[in-house]
Amino acid sequence: MKLFFEQSFNKSAFIPQGEYELCSFSNCDFSNSDLSGSVFTDCIFTDCNLSMAMLNNTAFRETTFKNCKLLGLRFETCNQIGLSFSFSNCMLDHASFYQTKIKNTHFNHAQLHETDFTECDLVNSLFANCDLALATFENSNLEKVDFRTSYNYSINPEINRVKKAKFSLPAAMGLLDKYDIEIE
Repeated sequence: MKLFFEQSFNKSAFIPQGEYELCSFSNCDFSNSDLSGSVFTDCIFTDCNLSMAMLNNTAFRETTFKNCKLLGLRFETCNQIGLSFSFSNCMLDHASFYQTKIKNTHFNHAQLHETDFTECDLVNSLFANCDLALATFENSNLEKVDFRTSYNYSINPEINRVKKAKFSLPAAMGLLDKYDIEIE
């Protein structure tokens, strides 16, 4: 596999399978691309579109996504060894993190509509100013997760681990959705 070290990719629509270390990707359109088997270590994606890209055995290690469109990505198909990333001002609608172990992940100003966090380990993660409308949390480990500035979430504390998770009002009402009650 070819190694790319400290290289910049601007307005690219294709990159070969390889190992990318300390690389930056700006204004790239990798939507519907096959990124399978590639390794991204300490890379930054800025203003990129990776929507519906194939991520089979793709490794993201300390990778940052800024202002990116990441619709429908299936992160559970990624190489889980060292899986680590952060998201800032990104759209992650319909993405799936099913059964991933992504402790300490930062989601900042992200839109996560209908994103699947089922059986996900998010211990000590941060959701800062995130829109979690119709996101799914089932059998997820949300211990010490900070949701204080996020909104539109619905989390059932009976089927998720929420010990020491942080919430704020009025968004915390999303913890009571399963009871179908009205609070005035």
